[in-house]
Amino acid sequence: MKHAVELFFRIALLMFIWFVWLWVINQPLSNIMNLSIIVGGVLLVFPIVWLGRMILDRQPTTSRVAWITTFVHYALGILFGAPIIRAVITHQDWSGWTLPIPVEIGLLLVIITGVAVLSTMVNLALKGLGAPFAIALSRKLAVDWLYAWTRNPMVLAALAFLLSLGIWFQSALFVLWVLLLFAPALLVFVKVYEERELEIRFGASYLEYKSRTPMLFPRKPRG
Repeated sequence: MKHAVELFFRIALLMFIWFVWLWVINQPLSNIMNLSIIVGGVLLVFPIVWLGRMILDRQPTTSRVAWITTFVHYALGILFGAPIIRAVITHQDWSGWTLPIPVEIGLLLVIITGVAVLSTMVNLALKGLGAPFAIALSRKLAVDWLYAWTRNPMVLAALAFLLSLGIWFQSALFVLWVLLLFAPALLVFVKVYEERELEIRFGASYLEYKSRTPMLFPRKPRG
């Protein structure tokens, strides 16, 4: 019964996020509203992450971490998702420098990095028995395949995908938004919150994995 209630709750939250995303997609927003979502939404990630970490550290038990992580992940699903949607929809309205890179190269990079994102999801599903964010928290610590090279292949692939979109759009402002705002917010989430909750859930096995595997940029697995 408990698992059924948890599943229903997660599905309800996921449907709520989809509703918010659909609203963001379909609304004709003013430039001020677009800027508020694209910049302000990402900036809100920082206090949410720190608040989640504070709550997590008050009583760091495995039974409690799943619920806290669920709320943090779904909040970030909105705060990351809505800005990405509006940035993609309105990129042609952004004034600024045009990147002197052929559109064909950008499209090729989008395809390659898109495949990389899907590969990391498959890797997590098969080796960690989980899905991105709190759709399904990993039941095992994923340490094989792509996760043997870096602790966060999904984060790396997602950032590469967004940068590729900016190159495809030939938008220097989009690329700068990813590098100077979106990437720092995502990495703060990983470093401040996610690493801590994984340490609580998986204990010594995660600490050992963390000590031998780089956080982001891949390195050949040791031994």
